[in-house]
Amino acid sequence: MTDKELQDKIELALDEIRPFLQSDGGDISLVSIDDGKIVKVQLEGACVGCSVNQMTLKSGVEMTIKKHAPQIETVLSI
Repeated sequence: MTDKELQDKIELALDEIRPFLQSDGGDISLVSIDDGKIVKVQLEGACVGCSVNQMTLKSGVEMTIKKHAPQIETVLSI
């Protein structure tokens, strides 16, 4: 899989979860993909100060990204 194909898959995953974040006044953007295994995202809006954002990141965002791109090992919020 090329870097572009991987990025497209991750963007597709983020598009899938974005409506849930936006309904709470937040959003998410892709920052980088390191070594084809580590995805860095930035939570935005209401997600920044939300007390459950780490749970959302792991159970929602990471799970959705891994569904689209199983080779991803970790999703980090920066």
